[in-house]
Amino acid sequence: MGSVGPGDAGAAPLTVDRWIRQNTAGGASYLRVPAACAARPCPLVIVSHPRAQTAERLRDSPQVNVLLSALLNANFAVLLSGDGGPNSWGSASALYTSAAAHLAAVRTYPWNGRTYALGLSMGGLLALRSALPGAPYEVRGVALIDAWVSLSGAWASAPSRRSEIRAAYNVDHSRVAQYDPLHLTALVPPLPLFIVSSPDDKVVPAAINAQRLSSYAQPGVSDVVTLSGAHMGGNRFSPAVASRLVAFLQRLERLAGTRSS
Repeated sequence: MGSVGPGDAGAAPLTVDRWIRQNTAGGASYLRVPAACAARPCPLVIVSHPRAQTAERLRDSPQVNVLLSALLNANFAVLLSGDGGPNSWGSASALYTSAAAHLAAVRTYPWNGRTYALGLSMGGLLALRSALPGAPYEVRGVALIDAWVSLSGAWASAPSRRSEIRAAYNVDHSRVAQYDPLHLTALVPPLPLFIVSSPDDKVVPAAINAQRLSSYAQPGVSDVVTLSGAHMGGNRFSPAVASRLVAFLQRLERLAGTRSS
């Protein structure tokens, strides 16, 4: 499908059902709006990519598209964020690049005012940080798959990661903790979280990421999924995981609707 007529006289046509490039700083972002969202307000899901990847890689990944298609079919608009570059590690540059893409996206279609974040591997740092105080846009729930959420843990895990984090944040070890979203999460009320991880993951250890974060998950709405296999394995992108991801977000949407009625 292509463009549909504008909702207001003189407004630009809304492009639906295909990826639209946004030339954001630090890497292009891509927005896709389901056709149904041309006629009624819909929420937005911002997706943050793994280390050394880009929004284009997510857009073209058959595995990731299992999740993206499920979101789109459930009438969530999807924004693949450029994240400020391939190795931005949830830094301020990444957050404000994502904010610029978010602002452009919600001006494009009938947004219902609610945004959610999905972080994959390194992208978990940005996704979680966007839901914490001081973020430039509001996030109502966070989904994480094999995700880094401990910046201090990433710093300590390998010299290559340490070098990238130092460049992204322009800090030394003594200041890393103050930017760590896992530390910040401990200071706020429990968050609505969807967490997928594996004890077999040797790249992003669940013990210092998913397992620690799960204690801050809001009861009754959150979903913590434990799978087997190596980092970012194919079972993370199965129809079953996609269905649970959508169910988590729809649960939050229903709660938001109840509160506003």
